[in-house]
Amino acid sequence: MEYIGATGIPIELSDVPIKEGIDFHFILSFAIDANPSGTPQNGIFSPYWAATLTPDAVAATKSLHPNVKVLASLSGWSLGGKTLFWYSPPDRNLWISNAFSSLKSLIQTYNLDGIDVDYEKFPDKKNSDDSFAYCIGELITFLKNQSLITVATIAPFYSTVSPYMSLYEGYEDVIDYVNYQFYTDKVKTPEKYVEVFRNRTLEFDGKILPSYEVNGRGIQGDAFFEALSLLEDNGFSVNGAMIFSADASSSDGYYYETKTQEFLLNNSTN
Repeated sequence: MEYIGATGIPIELSDVPIKEGIDFHFILSFAIDANPSGTPQNGIFSPYWAATLTPDAVAATKSLHPNVKVLASLSGWSLGGKTLFWYSPPDRNLWISNAFSSLKSLIQTYNLDGIDVDYEKFPDKKNSDDSFAYCIGELITFLKNQSLITVATIAPFYSTVSPYMSLYEGYEDVIDYVNYQFYTDKVKTPEKYVEVFRNRTLEFDGKILPSYEVNGRGIQGDAFFEALSLLEDNGFSVNGAMIFSADASSSDGYYYETKTQEFLLNNSTN
């Protein structure tokens, strides 16, 4: 899984190397239920990813690579310098209806296969946990029941585990993968990575994927691949990985995307 388009640079889907024999998921970053100034729009999502990531570009990539799926990630951290929050809507069912309609339009326009949930700030903990779990869980359920999406992922990190756990516990059956942001845990060594991965697996079962931030936080360089091998040595099945992001990799020839795919293809579980 690869996030793409969050920085606004003119990146192309075709820039990213894709190997055959592996499921490759692009995650367009981001669809946001806010206007350009960051004002919430009560569930009406609009695309804010790079303008180069067009419906035609998605169609061309999926035609060339039948193993590719494309998702839209919801929210992200900020928009135009303004931090985005999960706001507990006063009418939850109206928010769900608006979100379903607006995302249905995006899904059909871009021929998307799924959504990724990446809300990262929750100001009102108890009420946020309840409303977030209900609104997002019901939204994913409706989208799947209407056969609009086949994949749904969530992207918690250390300070957002609580609301995502509420969501996961109530709607685990419609969530396919957990793109946990391990790079936020300040993990620097393969041994520590395995320890944190073990703890998060207890919370999110076997759906959790190891993750890596290019030129970012957490474990860096080939130590990430040492961590993947160590996970296997410790009995974990490494069935996939999440990378943030293609935008950052565009300057280094997509080293981590290439090597991660090679690792997964050489993994006996794939």
